[in-house]
This record gives sequence, C-alpha cells and structure tokens, in this order.
Amino acid sequence: MKASAHYPGRFRPAPVRGRSAPVPLIAALLLALLLAGCAGTPERRAAAPGTGSGIRVTDVHPDDPVRANNVLIRALGLVGTPYRWGGNTPEGGFDCSGLVGFVFLDAANVYLPRTTRDIARHSARTPPRDRLAPADLVLFANRGQVFHIGIYVGEGRFVHAPSTGGTVRLDRLDNPYWSKHYAGARRLLD
Repeated sequence: MKASAHYPGRFRPAPVRGRSAPVPLIAALLLALLLAGCAGTPERRAAAPGTGSGIRVTDVHPDDPVRANNVLIRALGLVGTPYRWGGNTPEGGFDCSGLVGFVFLDAANVYLPRTTRDIARHSARTPPRDRLAPADLVLFANRGQVFHIGIYVGEGRFVHAPSTGGTVRLDRLDNPYWSKHYAGARRLLD
C-alpha cells in the first residue's frame, strides 16, 4: 500500500469488497448483546476483603430488602456526622457502636446492645466472608478482641464511625487495614 492524501504519512486501508454492515451498527449490536447478558444477574461481585487474595465478595440479596434499604438510606444519610466517643445521636455525634445501634433502631426497629463487643455476641446469623448482604454488620478485631463495627452497604464498602477527629464515612473492606482486621459479619435482618 502507499500513502494517500486522506491518510498523510500512513498507509491507506485496503478496500473492502462486497457488502458489509456499517461499523457503528455492528458496535451497537455487540453492546446490546453485552448489556443483555448482564441484565439478569441477581448477584453482584464486589471487591474482596483480602487484597490480592483472589477472594471475591458476592453481594447477596437481603432476606428483608425493604428494611435493609431503610438501614442503608439511614446509614448513608449520616455520612459526615462527627465522631464522638460514646456518641449515639446525629446531633451529638457517633462512635461505631452508637452509629450501628442508632441506625438499626431508627430504620429497622431492631434494638442492639450498646457496645461493639456485646453486638458481636448478639444472637444473629454469621454469613461467610465472601457472601455479604447489604445491611449486614461487619466486625473488626485485633488478637481476637472485637474493637470496631460497621454496616455493609454493598460492592465491598461499609459505613462506620472510625475514630476521634473523624466523621462517619464509607470505607472499603479490601483496604489493607480493614482487610487485616476483618473478623466476620452478623446478619440481623432475617
């Protein structure tokens, strides 16, 4: 091939013989097929706790999707609320267990014990690490002692009140710190 005026410094594409569909039409059909294949998937894959471990978290449907949705809306609406040790109200701020207790009581009418350790001992199902549902509680421990709790919102993320000087925020389970300290989950909404 030789260079042409339409393609300066480049080779001219070879002519196509016969009839073919225009490229935009083919691309649109391929995109439609790809999207149709994804439309019926009931579960979503999310980033895994355990960076580089190859483990994936599958977001499963909550047993009570209405109450789970209420919990998520309430928890996400509190993002940005200041951290306060012992806090359990939006006006006064939250610590981690205060946030969880407030959200579950306000949004799902579920009363929880006040401390993280007591919530971890609360009678509830324990879902596997790789199959979490939105509104599951996620626990974090150091040397076997649970020290932190949050609310799983899906796609590998959770809402929590992390520490003094911070605010209620979203974090990822695959963050190296949280992944290292992940100690299980509790499913309260059956």
